[in-house]
Amino acid sequence: MDAAPELGDRWTPREAASAPIPTPYGEFQARAFESPSGHVHLALVFGEVGDGRSLLTRVHSECLTGDALGSLRCDCGIQLRSALRTVAAEGRGVVLYLNGHEGRGIGLVNKLRAYVEQDAGADTVDANLRLGLHADLRDYGDAAAILESLGVRSVRLLTNNPGKAAGLRRHGVPVESLHPLRTTPNRHNRGYLETKQARLGHLRPTGPGLEEFPVAPVDVGRLLGSPAPRADRPYVVLKYAQTLDGRIAARTGDAKWISGEPERQVAHAMRAGCDAVLVGANTLLQDDPQLTVRMVPGASPLRVVLDSSLRTPLTAKVLSEDAATVILCRPDADPGRRRALAAAGVTVRDVPAGPDGLRVDEVLRLLLSLGVSSLLVEGGGRVLTSMLRAGAADRVVVSLSPTIIGTGIEAVGPLGVDRIADGIRLVNRSVFLAGDDVLMAFDVANASADPEDLTGAPAAARGSFR
Repeated sequence: MDAAPELGDRWTPREAASAPIPTPYGEFQARAFESPSGHVHLALVFGEVGDGRSLLTRVHSECLTGDALGSLRCDCGIQLRSALRTVAAEGRGVVLYLNGHEGRGIGLVNKLRAYVEQDAGADTVDANLRLGLHADLRDYGDAAAILESLGVRSVRLLTNNPGKAAGLRRHGVPVESLHPLRTTPNRHNRGYLETKQARLGHLRPTGPGLEEFPVAPVDVGRLLGSPAPRADRPYVVLKYAQTLDGRIAARTGDAKWISGEPERQVAHAMRAGCDAVLVGANTLLQDDPQLTVRMVPGASPLRVVLDSSLRTPLTAKVLSEDAATVILCRPDADPGRRRALAAAGVTVRDVPAGPDGLRVDEVLRLLLSLGVSSLLVEGGGRVLTSMLRAGAADRVVVSLSPTIIGTGIEAVGPLGVDRIADGIRLVNRSVFLAGDDVLMAFDVANASADPEDLTGAPAAARGSFR
């Protein structure tokens, strides 16, 4: 049985202000409540509370770094947006934003100090303990009082944390059920999410592992492998979808859609799992990809376009405000185009060119300097070929679609291989199903262990992006 509700210290909320807030998910009524602690909490109410029973509710703990800055060390910002979208889709509900809960109640400064402990090897629980703090200092008395003031009688709680439900129940809020808000992990928050499951009792926050395709989100960690960067370049994953007869596009260049929707959801989860996603200019001009994470809940990576002569149109979807974009070009690219792209909010950086285009080693070195430790390369064929020719790929993920088109565009062009024995060997096979498509993932056995192998090689072997 639940413990008796803690009702003795219940305060009467004072509503300080109320105003409609239009969001990408619909219009919420924002109602601010002042608490005796000095904190101001915000109730975002969608639709009519009605009788207040079985109300879909998210009690969200303040997280400046995740909610406002988009930090990838946690899943808070993604959960907040997912909750707003879910409540709006329901047509009725509350997202309660609780101030004073930063870092599970330890505050912003101590949270940053805890990050230092985590970088020194502690998990998210032990980091707090090393600072002499509790693992979780949050109290839900304010939340219970505000929900009661709103007329909420019972909730279906959007959370991965059973402890949050227990905290609300202790303060007299009937919690009918828990509805997880799972997100796709990335290399920065995977350990944090796994610790919350193992040590804090959270429902699996990363979603189920990829076997046969489950409901999104999906944990694609086994597809991405172990994303440890090299000394002078990111960890690089090549990902492409092809027909059963080995084509990534028809002879006209059309590539929509080789794979089915389940496989594309996996592809979006892979984007969320990496720091950056990269394509060449030809792919951008042919397909106009957006390169964001939309089909699963997850953070969009940095978008990188290899465009040596700055052909990217100002109307390209990759220039949208949904994520940051970096375009890499030759040093002698058109200054007028540079200014136009910069005015559109795009970062344009120079990369030395080789005989065939931008040098692979210099591209990867620059990306590492920008904080990119894991890179997903989605095409096109010339880029994939250049990466393989330079020995700069750590992992290859290929999806096979049950389609045959005959003549078309191949994923990989000439690699200078004349004997089977000299081919690029792939090891550590993993195979998964995604709808009608088959996903195969391999480590590259002979990826260059040292980036100096690239810079010290002849230009033809080193490779360039065209």
